[in-house]
Amino acid sequence: MLRLLDRETYDPVVVSLEASTPRLADVHPGYLLDATLDWSAPEPPVDDITVQRPTLYTFVDEIDPVFEVAQDVWQEARASGDGMNSRVTRNTDGDANGVCYVFAEPPLEDRLAEFREGARPLEPLIDRVNETSDTAPREVFVMRPTDGEFVVVTIAFEKEGHFADTLRETYSCERPPEPLG
Repeated sequence: MLRLLDRETYDPVVVSLEASTPRLADVHPGYLLDATLDWSAPEPPVDDITVQRPTLYTFVDEIDPVFEVAQDVWQEARASGDGMNSRVTRNTDGDANGVCYVFAEPPLEDRLAEFREGARPLEPLIDRVNETSDTAPREVFVMRPTDGEFVVVTIAFEKEGHFADTLRETYSCERPPEPLG
């Protein structure tokens, strides 16, 4: 069983992984697909897929240390009483390289799982980024600090770029092989 997300409604669609095209096993969370489903079964198999944009999601629990921008954005959210806050991230030259969202509203116990399972879709955040810049593949990092006080969603504008690589190195997240990417 695999869960896909309908981009028009953001509703999850549970599909049969076993009866689907073998290529589906090479799909990573975050990929934007065109998929042909056989709706004759309760958990429809996927007959064919085309990768439209290979954005890559990474989920990390218990990060330590929390990078400075995320910590600052969280403190700003707390100070203003907001459940969410965001800020564009910049490299050392001052160029925008991503955006950091912090979710601080309770309950946080399952927030990381909600993002991972698609119950709380990440796509609206990526759509917001794509409205203001190109729609190239991105890398999205969903992270929860060891204290569990908030959840960070960081969208690196450039897949395999310096910012994404730095996050992967800092939090020991290997980039998976992407035969379909």
